[in-house]
Amino acid sequence: MSTNPREAAGAVAGARDGAAHGGSGDEVRRGERFAFGENWSRFLEVLDEDRIREAERSLQDMLGMQRLDGLSFLDVGSGSGLFSLAAWRLGARVRSFDYDSRSVATTREMRRRYGRDDESWVVEEGSVLDRVYLGGLGKFDIVYSWGVLHHTGSMWEAMANVVPQVGGGGQLFIALYNDQGLVSRFWAGVKRLYCSGWPGRMFVIPVFFAIFAAAGLASDLLGGRNPLARYSEYRRKRGMSLTHDWLDWLGGYPYETAKPGDVFDFFSGRGFTLRKLVTRASLGCNEFVFHRETEAGCGHGASAGRAEP
Repeated sequence: MSTNPREAAGAVAGARDGAAHGGSGDEVRRGERFAFGENWSRFLEVLDEDRIREAERSLQDMLGMQRLDGLSFLDVGSGSGLFSLAAWRLGARVRSFDYDSRSVATTREMRRRYGRDDESWVVEEGSVLDRVYLGGLGKFDIVYSWGVLHHTGSMWEAMANVVPQVGGGGQLFIALYNDQGLVSRFWAGVKRLYCSGWPGRMFVIPVFFAIFAAAGLASDLLGGRNPLARYSEYRRKRGMSLTHDWLDWLGGYPYETAKPGDVFDFFSGRGFTLRKLVTRASLGCNEFVFHRETEAGCGHGASAGRAEP
């Protein structure tokens, strides 16, 4: 499939349903996919109230809203479920889905521990590449997918597939890896090696953890910062965990990237206006918040995506 966004409209016509993809566990065993759910299940062990509040603040800042009361929120690729929880605590009716069964189980455990298994938060297994599944969800006031679509193996198709989920007047909040050319291709090779089997992991993890730690130490010492603060204060970045993010980065495969301009062109050609953009000069994720123009005959909040079983 082409990665040219101008050709992506044709990709939708060729979108595959979930049955064509097989299970995520099979792909992990074949070395085609990182075990995202396994990593996120470990994240639950370090989750605390401070991290949850940071996740809430991240949503509030990017969406420009202090509360989400009465709004429907679709979490595409929920992972740990942290941002589903944040949206729910801010008042939204939440629907979470993930392709990875372990991620689904982790999100359900997140809901049990912190969301009282509330009926206004639904968690299920599904694929953003399954248009039949998506067609049954309806439209939402907020569609959220942070660092997910570039791991599907068909990023532009996944981007096209989330478009119909955003209701008129709604917002789309996504984050995608920044395209760094040759550097990005190098990291794609590292990720393939990590996912190739335990010998690859046993090489990649110690080597690159040591490199990351040494680079961070050198940077902190040269900048006159406390080296330990890098680890203790990382939770301020969306409530996440540094070592879990390192693993997610090293093993995160499939892996695709996009230039901000291409993402802008892709969605602006589909009736969206860019409201907020946070770009990265290096390998991180560029964050985009798009607003969808009100559809004819529909007002804001006219979403069929009710958070019901």
